Amino acid sequence: MLKEFSDPLFSLVQSLSASEKRQFSLYAGRLGGKSERKFEHLFKLLSKQKYYDEAEILSKTSITKQQLSNVKAHLYKQILTSLRLHTSQQSIPLQLREQYDFAYILYRKGLYKQALKLLDKTKTTAIEYEEKTIAFEVLDLEKIIESQYITRSSENRADQLVSQTEELSFLNVIAGKLSNLSLQLYNIFLKMGYARTEEEAKQITNFFEENLPDYDYAQLSFREKLWLYQAYLWYSFITQDFLSCYRYASKWVDLFQQNSALIHVHPVFYLKGNHYLLESLFYLNSVDLFEQVLIKFEENIEDKRIPKDENISALSFMYLYFNKLNLRFMKGEFADGDALVDEIINGIKVYQHTLDEHHLMVLYYKIASLYFGDGNYKKCIDYLQKIIQNKSLEMREDLMCFSRILNLVAHYEAGLDYHLDRLIRSTYRFLIKMNDLHEVQKEMIKFLRDLPKVYPSDIKAEFKKLRDRLKVYEEHPFERRAFLYLDIISWLESNYENRPVAEIVKEKFREQKRFV
Repeated sequence: MLKEFSDPLFSLVQSLSASEKRQFSLYAGRLGGKSERKFEHLFKLLSKQKYYDEAEILSKTSITKQQLSNVKAHLYKQILTSLRLHTSQQSIPLQLREQYDFAYILYRKGLYKQALKLLDKTKTTAIEYEEKTIAFEVLDLEKIIESQYITRSSENRADQLVSQTEELSFLNVIAGKLSNLSLQLYNIFLKMGYARTEEEAKQITNFFEENLPDYDYAQLSFREKLWLYQAYLWYSFITQDFLSCYRYASKWVDLFQQNSALIHVHPVFYLKGNHYLLESLFYLNSVDLFEQVLIKFEENIEDKRIPKDENISALSFMYLYFNKLNLRFMKGEFADGDALVDEIINGIKVYQHTLDEHHLMVLYYKIASLYFGDGNYKKCIDYLQKIIQNKSLEMREDLMCFSRILNLVAHYEAGLDYHLDRLIRSTYRFLIKMNDLHEVQKEMIKFLRDLPKVYPSDIKAEFKKLRDRLKVYEEHPFERRAFLYLDIISWLESNYENRPVAEIVKEKFREQKRFV
């Protein structure tokens, strides 16, 4: 039976680059014996398969059904060993782990002074590159050696190790609590999006304040500050304090600029910091600064300090195109988007097994919004259906809700209103189920439901009335989130002014630039 990327070994083999496959072949060539020849043969066959086909493996190799599980496990381990050897020189954490392992081997051989010398060097490098967890493990091994054997490695050795352990332990505890808080806030954001009511905002604030550890900022180093800025950033996003988002995203990026040697050690955090800086500028509608940062971000992606592995490449693609789409929204440049969409779809195909489903759905929503702004409502609906029909998506309830609202509007604009009543009812039920029926959504659904009853001569006036009713919610602390997903005001204005949405948005963009 064919299994597309459902087999862990097959997924690992398919993820290998050409150079990694060559490296593995050279590595495997140094091994001998029948079992090795079997796993080599299996590797070559899996490299050629487009789908995992167990029947083909059994028919084209000497591996029996009973042996297959063990040979696959052996191959999986050997590939990881080869990758570790191949990438260790490009990764500080892997180098540190390797040096720790070497020191442990020396210790087991009874070469205590050599082990301690290597451990001390490893610890210094670990602290320099903010790998304090590894540094703490190194200290543990140092204490084991010193407590078991009289090495006389230095005077006051015990006091030094105790002092270093206490300092690292304190910082690791702070970093652990801050990273826990950051992760919990991120999880809340993925689940529900922005705070929907004053009660939810208070709950988030209470949660944040209760879990924020006591700290002395002057004692914090790079790693602790990084987690601190992330925690504040997510708290600010959830509570829709976008000026605070910008402040902490800027601190995050500046932290890397001040410690540029750590960019290649923590490239994922560096890319994320730049992305969240852009996202906060998008929500603040700071177009000129957004464009400057985006140009710099595109240059940063090509920075030689950033490794080019599958994970980094996928993140770079995702963040770059998120923000290229956002720039078009800010400037009202919805037309001629097919070339950009084609680039995105091709990238999705390349990174489909690396991109997580949540971010993939966000990309689809942004593409749908681009086509909506261009008046291509059928393509807009096509991309919205990818979200609406996704039964496994359990994150960002607000994204699912607004996908359905935009779907209603797109069906109306496309003239596909023969089953609009059914869509309205299903959307209404969904919003009730999600506990997401707020004033803006209520007004939109009521308007679309009553629209068929309005005389053609009165339609423009009804659009203007709805626009006036919704305008008061643009600055509402919780209702305004509706406008983060869909520029409803510009759409309404385009209908009663008989002008394209893009023209309305561009005009607002020009007006904003005049007064900046």
